[in-house]
Amino acid sequence: MIDDAELRRMSPGERQRLARALAAIDHPDLLHDPEIERTRKLGVLVSVVSCAVLAGWIVVLVLTLHQDYKSSHWRAAWVGFDVLLLTAFAATAWAYWRERQIVILCLVITGTLLCCDAWFDLMLDLGTPDFWQSLASAVFVELPLAAVLFATARQLVLLSAQAVMRLQGVGGPVPSLWRIPLFGEGIGGTWPARYREGERSGSRVGSARG
Repeated sequence: MIDDAELRRMSPGERQRLARALAAIDHPDLLHDPEIERTRKLGVLVSVVSCAVLAGWIVVLVLTLHQDYKSSHWRAAWVGFDVLLLTAFAATAWAYWRERQIVILCLVITGTLLCCDAWFDLMLDLGTPDFWQSLASAVFVELPLAAVLFATARQLVLLSAQAVMRLQGVGGPVPSLWRIPLFGEGIGGTWPARYREGERSGSRVGSARG
């Protein structure tokens, strides 16, 4: 049994390697699960097919849509959208209050709805006296608030990745979201070398002791 005193005598690199070994035993690599691997491949396929279909549909819309269109459910559409936006804000507040991970998803959804709100207000009011009001609302309220929500979601994801790094004994700064492995798994092997300086220093210490 390793006690606290022995752990304190270890170098930072040795503690990092021990933490990674324990994490590998207690929490096997999720990405090696066949079901998750099938889901990942299906997600890639659906995303690629959706991009191709949507690209074609955009071309169809550009060629066939009329410049003007009269809607018969205008009030229901906008009231329903605002109810959805209200629900997203309420869910975000609840998730923040309860300190739940789903707050990240709520932040992204709410920010996206704000961007959609700004876009449709601007486009539908273009060429009308209400355009400048919609522009001011987008520039000073909706888009800045959406940017804050997106930045907060990003920060929370990075903090979660940092927690995984610490649990797996990986030191150094957290890489960008584009470089973080899915689930944070395999962190010791897939992290760039500069994020594993503690491991290299620990290896040198271990070699010297040997």
